[in-house]
Amino acid sequence: MKNILDMKEMVELIRTLTNMYAHGWDERNGGNVSMMLDEKTLKDYLDLGKVLRTIPTGFEAKELEGKYFLVTGTGKYFKNVQYAPEENLGIVRLVDGGKNAELLWGYEGGGKFTSEFPAHMMSHVARLGVDPENRIVMHCHPSNLLAMTYVHDLDEKSFTRTLWQMCTECIVVFPDGVNVLPWMLCGTNEIGEATAEKMKTARLVVWSQHGIYGAGKDLDETFGLIETAEKAAEIYMKIAHLPRVNTITDDEMHQLEKRFGIKGREGYLD
Repeated sequence: MKNILDMKEMVELIRTLTNMYAHGWDERNGGNVSMMLDEKTLKDYLDLGKVLRTIPTGFEAKELEGKYFLVTGTGKYFKNVQYAPEENLGIVRLVDGGKNAELLWGYEGGGKFTSEFPAHMMSHVARLGVDPENRIVMHCHPSNLLAMTYVHDLDEKSFTRTLWQMCTECIVVFPDGVNVLPWMLCGTNEIGEATAEKMKTARLVVWSQHGIYGAGKDLDETFGLIETAEKAAEIYMKIAHLPRVNTITDDEMHQLEKRFGIKGREGYLD
């Protein structure tokens, strides 16, 4: 067997989590990431017949039966992942219609997956229904997007248009826009279900007064989605109290659509 810590997906996730912490997106034990893995890849690194223990998930996701996920642990600090990945990360296989997760590696010392595991898995189901290439769900607390939910109305069209107007690249990077949820209690199936519903129409879902969820085909894409939206929110927070003399017009955004071969969310541009 190859060393699991040398697996490409493991190396990339550890680097990304370290970067997220350095960005200030994941204070203390805030934030969580899940990555769907291929069985054929795992076979070279793990004995898939050796189950360390079974962990109840508290939800049902028949669509993910037999799927494998590399997931951050509950109560774990991203700053520590690079030093002790086997304590802070785990690889699980969903069984019994998603009601249970078989631990195949990690969570040493009796740990388990993030408390937001239901929200992650429900979002995976939703995104796979839209794009079978989407394998990452990422949750974090970017300061400017969080601040923006206090001073900007939460209408999704308005919120998206404001972000698009802050940076030329925004409509190119997330033409599907940004969906927004009002404040909800975290760590519950209810917020997981609401997030999954929003994930059907956009890869970014803002949790008001909390943070953001992003989904994508790989870590670079998902991190980049959040990074771009956060940069736009930072610019907005710097100028929100000032009179706006210039902006990116809808006509100019249509030019961007044509130039980059993308299409902004239906009905969001004039």
